[in-house]
Amino acid sequence: MTRPKIGIIGNPTLIGDTYPAHAGGTMNSEAVAEVAGGLPLLIPADPAFVSVEELMETFDGFLLTGGRPNVHPEEYGEEETEAHGAFDRNRDAITLPLVRACVEAGQPFLGVCRGFQEVNVAMGGSLYPEIRELPGRMNHRMPPDGTLDEKFAIRHAVTFTEGGVFHRLMGAQKVMTNTLHGQGIKSAGARIVIDGYADDGTPEAVYVKDAPGFTLAVQWHPEYRAATDPVSRPLFGAFGDAARAWADGKRPQPVLQAV
Repeated sequence: MTRPKIGIIGNPTLIGDTYPAHAGGTMNSEAVAEVAGGLPLLIPADPAFVSVEELMETFDGFLLTGGRPNVHPEEYGEEETEAHGAFDRNRDAITLPLVRACVEAGQPFLGVCRGFQEVNVAMGGSLYPEIRELPGRMNHRMPPDGTLDEKFAIRHAVTFTEGGVFHRLMGAQKVMTNTLHGQGIKSAGARIVIDGYADDGTPEAVYVKDAPGFTLAVQWHPEYRAATDPVSRPLFGAFGDAARAWADGKRPQPVLQAV
């Protein structure tokens, strides 16, 4: 059986501090291949190389990955400050219109960390530049030192809306997750449903209301050890099912918004 083609949003990097490259974490490909059952293919998220129209014609679903650069605050109507960190305007130019187009077409995507924030911004929402500076919030950033296991360790609970999308998917109203992010949702975008929160009130799980396709996004990193993690496995499994349905033609007539 042909696997659904899953486009994994890549991030720019330098090999040896000098050679420009497009990068994607191995754990993303593992989660897509081993749990979602898809064919993982890396996308250079740069409008110089790809267009939203081409991506939607080529892939059956998209994994909006995490990434060190943040969405530029101009995308949600705010001034750039030092607290906003580094940016990737090329990725913004691809992922934000891609999210909007997928919402309208019913084409599935799964947002992770920065991808979670992209979904909110694409739908008109805004972000806090540094949530650990907000009263009552914990530090959600990854530890600066340690092994991968230590950086991706389970650190806090996420509570879902009773009877909501994530509750039904996970079979539990409260789960434990890792946390490796500095920014977070300030205001929810139009049609964004916040379906799960950390104990300190930070939004952790969202979807797009009344979208015809799979639009789930989470602030944590479910790709880490996705095959064995009880929270990650159903999430990537449902995403893979949605991508297979799209590949099989079980979808509404796509309506691509202007980008």
